[in-house]
Amino acid sequence: MQVKTTENNTISLPEVHVSYSAPLPPGELLLAGGGRAPAADWLCQAAGGRQLWCIDRGIDCCHRAGLVPLRLIGDGDSATEQSWQWAEENNVPIEKFPVKKDYTDTQLALEMAAAEQKYVVLTGAMGGRFDHAYSTIFSFGHSNIQGCIADEQEAVFFLRGKEKINLALRRQAKAISLLPLTAAVSGVTIQGVYWPLQDADLTQELPYAVSNEADGEKITIALADGILAVYICWQENNLA
Repeated sequence: MQVKTTENNTISLPEVHVSYSAPLPPGELLLAGGGRAPAADWLCQAAGGRQLWCIDRGIDCCHRAGLVPLRLIGDGDSATEQSWQWAEENNVPIEKFPVKKDYTDTQLALEMAAAEQKYVVLTGAMGGRFDHAYSTIFSFGHSNIQGCIADEQEAVFFLRGKEKINLALRRQAKAISLLPLTAAVSGVTIQGVYWPLQDADLTQELPYAVSNEADGEKITIALADGILAVYICWQENNLA
């Protein structure tokens, strides 16, 4: 399955096709992180048409899938010795950082990715410790990167300011949730779901717009102000 962009404002993943209201940057970058590893077939599909970087233990899932990245970033504290050596044998450029540092490997990788000015898909970012997931979602959401966090189980898309996205689901979602990443977001509209919203205000104090359900395959979400994370769950607790 081809998953690369077909238009300058659209992005495709194995589970969903996303259209943005504004043009996207040229080119795409897939970052494989050290959280829950994506399924090998998902990773291979998602890597199609995209540059691939690994973040520390993310080299393990790429090693298993036989995908040689263009770059390896991290402190090397969680990747297996075999995968790290495999990267060296394949002449992968490695940017190694001290284990004791102020920022996480993912935050450093996102900073480097921002300089590439590409659409960024971050995988291997969920399913582990809550503090790492929290740090990653807020760091990504408050960056200037156009992109998303995704694997075959979950995805997070980001809306900033006056923005709109259309989701075409290729697989039935178990839940769609809207999570404010600023103290408040305003002008939130969601259509194509069981509980629609129109120009609503949401706050971090009471994030009630969770566990919504799709009416069909098409969902539209719009925002007037703030930063909003759109969370989609396809699979829970590693169960189909």
